Amino acid sequence: MKIGAGINYPYPSQRPQVASAERPASTSFSAALTAASTSSARPADFTSMTRQDMRDWVNTQIRSGEMSLDDSRPFMAMTMKIPVSGAGAELSVENDRTRYDFMQQVRDGILGARSRNDETTLNMLESAISIMLRQPRQAGGVDQRA
Repeated sequence: MKIGAGINYPYPSQRPQVASAERPASTSFSAALTAASTSSARPADFTSMTRQDMRDWVNTQIRSGEMSLDDSRPFMAMTMKIPVSGAGAELSVENDRTRYDFMQQVRDGILGARSRNDETTLNMLESAISIMLRQPRQAGGVDQRA
């Protein structure tokens, strides 16, 4: 008699783990490690990214421990697109293939925060641009940090 045979588990997390002989842990760990290192090694071009590209970059930075959730706030706000009319929900990031210059958006935001004397937003955006400037950028394969 096999214990658990014929049991339906409503959630995948409730299913028993596959025996290590059937799925070697070292293989899955090395695959995950390779995937993580290749995704974080790709340079970011903040002057030409889709909102999904930005969201993916931020999530990679958070997962790798290179960015805190607090530091990610301005970046996540940049990925939002709300209709001008204010009616309805945020426009879907998955269907938006428009490329944005997020560097310019942050610069414009800094100017706006200064003109409004909005210290909170100013500090947040200055932190964001500092993080962006520290990242290697993709431009014809040349790192443009100077």
